[in-house]
Amino acid sequence: MNQPRQKIQRRPVNGIILLNKPLGISSNAALQKVRWIFRAQKGGHTGALDPLATGLLPICLGEATKFSHYLLDADKTYQTTIQLGATTTTADAEGEIVEQFAIPALSNALIEQALSGLRGDIMQVPPMYSALKKDGRPLYELARAGIEIERPARPVTIYQLELLGFTEDTISLQVRCSKGTYIRTLAEDIGKALGSGAYVKTLHRTQTGHFTLDEGPDRNGISIEYLESLTEQQRDDLLLPVYESIRDFPRVQLDHGEDFYFCRGQAVMIDSMPAGEALVFAHARFLGLGVVNDERQLQPKRVVNL
Repeated sequence: MNQPRQKIQRRPVNGIILLNKPLGISSNAALQKVRWIFRAQKGGHTGALDPLATGLLPICLGEATKFSHYLLDADKTYQTTIQLGATTTTADAEGEIVEQFAIPALSNALIEQALSGLRGDIMQVPPMYSALKKDGRPLYELARAGIEIERPARPVTIYQLELLGFTEDTISLQVRCSKGTYIRTLAEDIGKALGSGAYVKTLHRTQTGHFTLDEGPDRNGISIEYLESLTEQQRDDLLLPVYESIRDFPRVQLDHGEDFYFCRGQAVMIDSMPAGEALVFAHARFLGLGVVNDERQLQPKRVVNL
């Protein structure tokens, strides 16, 4: 007779793990695996990667989730290889071939000509296979049902679009871009510019905001297998502070008494400091994120419970 599966005992875990997401699983599946390994009560990721994609996926656990939107909004860097000669339903290698094209004889000059119009501030039409919603339904659900709707173009910024190499039918690129950029759409636009069609063959994220993959123990991020090999204390020692995503914000030190009121949602007066957001500490203890106004009042914005 099978024994009933014992329910995992969750615990409060606070901090950030720089996960190197493996190929073949969704960002949410990676998040749930990390939560299970840590037995964490709460967690969230900071910018989805498709199952086809690998690379940096910062996982925020516990109180770190209060600041995860700063990473969602951050610039990101990718290395990608795009396949020429065809388009697919999903604009990546997981989709079915829609149309095939002849591929021109590639050269640095020809590729650079195609890339030149896609740098800087551009407009992108989001793909149907995306998590954007229409009347509460993700677009990918509509796409799977064979429904295609008109998507308005959105402004994004391509800060870097560097050619790393090419073969007869592939192009490898490094891309640094603003939030909301779809590399799959960028690949399709490159294919249109070359007249060859294109889709994403591989995609690897190397940077999110100021976080990079080389911050991991093997200088390639932290793998799920590595986390599983550690003791619970060793895993906890890998956690970055909950405020690490906004570590460069100005800092305010509160005295005893002031911290009491701040932690209860009340504004406190501080010495002269520029208006704006600031990390708030009482000695070494992080209290949360506050906003300084022109009257030198520090208003709590996100208070943490550590």
